Amino acid sequence: MARKRATKATPDPATTSPAEADVSKGRGRGAWRALDAGSALLAASLAPHVSNLAWRAVTGRKPPRNTRNPELSTTEAVAWAAIGGATVQVVRIVARRSAARYWVRSTGGLPPGMKSTKDTEV
Repeated sequence: MARKRATKATPDPATTSPAEADVSKGRGRGAWRALDAGSALLAASLAPHVSNLAWRAVTGRKPPRNTRNPELSTTEAVAWAAIGGATVQVVRIVARRSAARYWVRSTGGLPPGMKSTKDTEV
């Protein structure tokens, strides 16, 4: 016997009760948390590689392995920290913003807990 798969229609806000709306938001919240966590893990795994590439592009040398080594100049150690830290943050922002853009394209709305910047006054 062939079974038909039941399709879930998106609930109509005018006909759904507040309790039903909370349940659907809860499911979305869990999916968003998983997507956000996944993007953060991806960023964390990519960041060291991108930092190393950035250092090589700027200096033409391998990045320092140990910034406490006295043979390494203080200027070079501070530069490595600055380039590495900035690169890590840029990778995190790009990955997490990409996840949020994917969420908006997929669902048509902002991720749970995120407020629109268009509604706020400056």
